[in-house]
Amino acid sequence: MVKFECNRCGKCCRSFGEFITVERQLSSRDYYCRFGITRELFLAHADPEYADTLAEEYELQGESGDEINRKKCIFLQKNLSGDGFTCAIYPARPLICREFQCYRMVIYNTERQLCGRVIGRNELKTADENLAKLWKEKVAHLPPPASRSHLYLTHKHMHPDTESHIHGSHVNDSAWADAVVTILKAHGYYGDIVK
Repeated sequence: MVKFECNRCGKCCRSFGEFITVERQLSSRDYYCRFGITRELFLAHADPEYADTLAEEYELQGESGDEINRKKCIFLQKNLSGDGFTCAIYPARPLICREFQCYRMVIYNTERQLCGRVIGRNELKTADENLAKLWKEKVAHLPPPASRSHLYLTHKHMHPDTESHIHGSHVNDSAWADAVVTILKAHGYYGDIVK
């Protein structure tokens, strides 16, 4: 397995504003928030470096009524100590954020050169025309891995013993991933699942 490494591009959180909303500000650094899919409430404790910026952004959203149309998570902020973006509540981020990974598999050729990434449920990003063709002909038609939002919506109706499996990374993907890795290997590619 390959270890996921964040490059701080911020793309992951650019749509989370639709799902994570601030219910109210408790202090200069603390916010009650709601994860929209499960309706779960969580306490977000902001990093002191970002407290003023977050308070201003929260106040502006309330005044403009822009919260409904907001796409970006309010806690996604420009990284003050370098390039890219950072999460201002990283240690206190909710479960959905802890489990999120930009890609679920990386694909290498026989020379171990990176030639593709599998993102989302079943989408391949590659410049390798042979890999793209193989994916279209052999992999794209496989039943996709389970939808995470569907699992979050239905997990409360399941037995408590199964809940830990529901919240695991890429739930029910193992059969799909094994099939993809086998197909890739048969055609000279290697798929490494991201942990």
